[in-house]
Amino acid sequence: MNKNEGNMDRIIRVVLGVVLLAYAIFMPTAPLAVFAWIGIVPLVTGAIGWCPIYSIFGIKTCKMKTPE
Repeated sequence: MNKNEGNMDRIIRVVLGVVLLAYAIFMPTAPLAVFAWIGIVPLVTGAIGWCPIYSIFGIKTCKMKTPE
């Protein structure tokens, strides 16, 4: 499992995941709070640096290392 997410992509995913989970935890009676639990997905993919959707479509946002 090679990393396919760049640093900026990972940061955005982690921040978005944390915001969504915070909304779900601190506003549980809000009408759409149930859907905020989907924040687990971007949080986990950002933390590990690999996105299954990116691998299906062959997308990579990380910089390629050049052989020396």
